[in-house]
Formats: sequence, C-alpha cells, structure tokens
Amino acid sequence: MQPEWSPRISWTDLPGHVREGIEQILGSPVIEARGQQGGFSPGTADRVRTATGRTAFVKAVGRQLNEHSPEIHRKEAAIAAALPKSVPAPSLIGTFDDGEWVALVLRDVEGRHPHVPWHDIEIQLVLDALLKIARTPLPTGLKRLPSLEAELADPFRGWTRIRRDTPKDCDPWVLRNLDTLERLAERGLRDVAGGSLAHTDVRADNILITAANGAVLVDWPWAAIGAPWVDALTVLVNVRVFDASFEADAILASHGVFTGASADHVNGFLSGIAAYLIDAARQPPPSGLPTLRAFQQRQGETVIHWLRERLPAADSTPGD
Repeated sequence: MQPEWSPRISWTDLPGHVREGIEQILGSPVIEARGQQGGFSPGTADRVRTATGRTAFVKAVGRQLNEHSPEIHRKEAAIAAALPKSVPAPSLIGTFDDGEWVALVLRDVEGRHPHVPWHDIEIQLVLDALLKIARTPLPTGLKRLPSLEAELADPFRGWTRIRRDTPKDCDPWVLRNLDTLERLAERGLRDVAGGSLAHTDVRADNILITAANGAVLVDWPWAAIGAPWVDALTVLVNVRVFDASFEADAILASHGVFTGASADHVNGFLSGIAAYLIDAARQPPPSGLPTLRAFQQRQGETVIHWLRERLPAADSTPGD
C-alpha cells in the first residue's frame, strides 16, 4: 500500500516571476511540465521540457506553503552543488531564490521509483549504490556537514519524552520495555558516528531506478556524516514498511554495506529511529503536510515490529 503523499502545487501554480526565473536558468521557455508524486513537501516537483528540448527536474516552494520549506531547499542546493560526480545523485543546474520562493533546477534523471512492495533486485541495486557512496571520500565542500550524532541526539531521546508524556494508544510492548529501549537508543546514538556521507532520508520515493540498472538518490537536504551502514539500514526499514514479512536479517548478514554493523549497532539504531518516529507521529502536522504524521506512525510501528523479532527476550509475556 502506497503512502498518502502530501498534496503538491503544480508548475502552473508558481508565481509568474518564479517560472520566469527558472526559465532564465534553463535558457528557454518551459513548454511541458509533468508533476511527480511522492514525498512530504507542498511545493512543486516537475519534470520539465523547454522549447529547445532541454529537460530538467524542478522543485520549488514558497514560505506561504510552509515556512520552513524554503530553507530546506536552500540546504539542498548547497549540498547538491558540492556532491562529487561519483555519487549517484542529480547534479545541480541552478537555483532561483527571491527570499520568499526557492527553486532548484536539477539534471533530469530518466528513471522510476522502486516497486513497492520492493523487488529483490532493486534492493540490491540500492544497497550497491549506498556502498559506493560509503567508499567515496568526502570532498572539502561537504566536510562541514553535521555529524549524525549531533543530528540524531534529540530525535533518539524520544523514549524519554514518551515516558514523561505517554500517548494513550502507545504499544503496551513499548511501555513494558522502555528501560531497554532507552538504553539501546543511547547506544545507537554513539554507534552512528563515522566519516561517511549519509543521505539520511533514503526511502522508495527518494530513489530512482535507471534503465541501466543503477540507483540514483534524490532529495539531499538532510545529508550528514556518519557510519557507512546507516542509510542502508533505513532502506531495509522502508522495505519492511511495505512487506512486514521481508527477511531483512539475511541481507544484514550478506551485503558488504553492512560490514562493521554488529547486531548491537542495528538494535541500537532501530530503537533510536523508532523513538523518533513514534514521538514525532503524535505531534500536530506541519503546515501543508497533512499526511506526514500518519506515515511516521506507520514507519514507527514497522521498526518496533522488527525490534520485537530481534529482541525476543525483552518481553516474554504470554499471548502478547
């Protein structure tokens, strides 16, 4: 079952001066724009073609849609400009920014999102791409990215907030095992340290599978520096969101991207990400993003289910 993505505006909804600014970057008027589904942004996501036949991918958002989204686009523009060519990601063509509206013009990638439920070959393609990224030395322009430890310090402490203000519908297994989950998440926060480039938001709608059997990662505003296996583990979480019976542990034991990720590392990260998702899901939805919280809840429940499989000794209550 596909997530219910946030509603987006279209190319024609953009203010005229924003469209003109984008066309100046492309060097020709846009004569065709095809809206793309997916993600949790109220802005545009269009594959465009100009009068000269040039193609590009355009994403644009204004403060009136969501006050934080323009700054997210600015972060992504800076990161996209610094990504080395060896990283499977669209290159930045140009940026429009008038202080209210921000638009990114990126190389158009001919591809499609992975199937959901995921196909085995597509999982392998994405993990192979992430292994390539993990082995790519960080260029100077990206060495100032935040560390994963710093970025996840507050999110991974969601169990503490849940203990202090427990949701009425909180999973009883979670409540019985809060001490264990908190300890795991604190361990997980230490274990995400590393020196590799991390996308940190890898899921099916942020991946394109190309005709040449490659995987390209899009939407890079949350990039950070950390352990080389973190993105790959989030891929397996996304796979299980759409297929709860998927045997993720077999891939953990076999693919090279997980080298160095022990069982304790995995359990700690899963507990931390579950803390973030379950705590965030109960918050009011951000402006213009009405479906985000439901998807966070769905992901959080998926991670908890996986943890329960991996931690059978944490709770042996009969009939649970």
